[in-house]
Amino acid sequence: MRVITAIRCLAGLLIVGTLTASAGELPRNESAADLRPKGATYWRSDGSINIVGSAGLRELLTEFNQRFARTHPGISFTLHLDPSGATGLGGLAAGVSAFAPMDRAAWPQETRPFRQVYGYEVTDICIGRQGYAPATGLGPPVLCINARNPLAGLTVGQATRIFTRGSDEGDLTHWSQLGLTGDWGERVIHLYGPRDNGGFVSALRHSRMGGWPLSRRYEPLATTAGILQAVVDDPYAIGLIGVHEAAALPNGVRLLPLAAIAHTPFRMADGADLAAGRYPWGDFVHLYINLAPGQPLDPLVRDYLRLVLSPEGQALIAAAGHVPLTAPEVGGELAKFERAKPSP
Repeated sequence: MRVITAIRCLAGLLIVGTLTASAGELPRNESAADLRPKGATYWRSDGSINIVGSAGLRELLTEFNQRFARTHPGISFTLHLDPSGATGLGGLAAGVSAFAPMDRAAWPQETRPFRQVYGYEVTDICIGRQGYAPATGLGPPVLCINARNPLAGLTVGQATRIFTRGSDEGDLTHWSQLGLTGDWGERVIHLYGPRDNGGFVSALRHSRMGGWPLSRRYEPLATTAGILQAVVDDPYAIGLIGVHEAAALPNGVRLLPLAAIAHTPFRMADGADLAAGRYPWGDFVHLYINLAPGQPLDPLVRDYLRLVLSPEGQALIAAAGHVPLTAPEVGGELAKFERAKPSP
């Protein structure tokens, strides 16, 4: 019990400092009162609801919140968002966030405190596939190489062994290990990408590269433009970048397709493969919730999810540059929380 209390207090201290309640009380109408569970700690004293999550989803969440308020008078939200999304699960575990919206999958070390506090796993609701939203910097990771490089593509496993160190299968350090011959085969692979500072590179390492540390040959650069220019200047380079616009790629650079495993088709991070879920480094947009086994979902969170997964909500997903779920996928996500019906 002491351990659980300590975890809850620590998570609260990390989050609550940014969640200072505003003075004054907002008169609650019947709709707001009906949706407020007893003991809900994510309601602020001003009557608004805290949401802690990823800053890249700010515009999308603002749209959802405005639509939700139209059908739920008296409900308003206060957003606390950070670029990495790392505080989302902490806010949910501490009880100071109604749910945790994230533009990437949570890492195991981020879900562990929730499990230690509550004794069960956090529930992951996928609300759309990650697409391209250049204005917010959202998009799946992609690899780029010099246009003169003859390499056709990489498997996800090869990309992991190139960019990280310590894999049981061994590191890939030379172009000859990827099948290139002649002058190419003799050269070391040069690596460029963003800083490993808790953003998308950290997420990629943990979610798709086994959590291995980056190669010592990896050179972090401050901007996507800098990474692309390094690849233009260096024919033996591979660059790792986040969101991009293919039309804006400089001359001398081409995107490198990926295959999930050996002897399967290479896929590009374009609309068709992203929409079909075929790009191996594609991801969902997530909304993590606290749903105790066998218990009804918090009614406010339930209604919010119903909006997000409705045709109207999925249209907002598309307008934000992401890919809406298919009808069967929507049904599967709804089933995760609709099975437990709230008491009348």
